[in-house]
Amino acid sequence: MELYRIIRELLQERDRVQRIIESLEQVTPAGKAKVPPNKKRRGRKSMDRAARDEVSERMKRYWARRRAEQHAHAREGHSKDTHPHSRDAHSKDYRGDGKG
Repeated sequence: MELYRIIRELLQERDRVQRIIESLEQVTPAGKAKVPPNKKRRGRKSMDRAARDEVSERMKRYWARRRAEQHAHAREGHSKDTHPHSRDAHSKDYRGDGKG
């Protein structure tokens, strides 16, 4: 059967690789093998000072605008319950047919 032939070949390949590993371990003493450091930086890219300052200023403007919109919205007499996107505003009649 084809499956048994494939398994036999894989086992032979495993044994061959194991022998190669053992011979390499004899050449390099255990615990002293050094893996060359990866030159690429992994993980999140770091920002330089100028980029951090730029993001900081952009976020300050963003939150200032959000606070201003919230205060303007509050001055118009709207509460969270009557905001068109709030869940409570739609909970009474979410289908629009008066049946809830």
